Amino acid sequence: MSDIANNRKARRDFHISDKVEAGIELKGTEVKSIRAGKVNISEAFARVDKGEMWLYQCDIRPYEQASHEFHVPLRNRRLLLHKKEIRRLEVLTEQKGATIVPLRLYWKNGRVKIELGVGKGKDQRDKREDLKQRAHNREVERELARFNK
Repeated sequence: MSDIANNRKARRDFHISDKVEAGIELKGTEVKSIRAGKVNISEAFARVDKGEMWLYQCDIRPYEQASHEFHVPLRNRRLLLHKKEIRRLEVLTEQKGATIVPLRLYWKNGRVKIELGVGKGKDQRDKREDLKQRAHNREVERELARFNK
């Protein structure tokens, strides 16, 4: 499984409580564009609409070498999940402040998969706590490395 795109912004801005893997419905030129690395999921989000899961604001740039068919870069794309998973995610997002954000896009057995996370937004205090914790862990690792030399 090789990563195509990571959404580092999602882990910074949300507390991720649950993760799920989904397929994504793409056109041929979109797959070629993804292979070329022309994809951005940092502003994307997913939502349940009429019993189906949709991905919004996922930017897949048009494939330059396409001969006659060009896709719309910011079109809504259907996500492929089982009905049980869709219902479970719908219940989780009905809570106040919860949303579904894409965490990473990757290849699995020749197909494009997307990892979705159910997240609640962090406030500024939580972000500062994360920074303090990361700095503390870095210092501990540095001291352990110096001690073990």
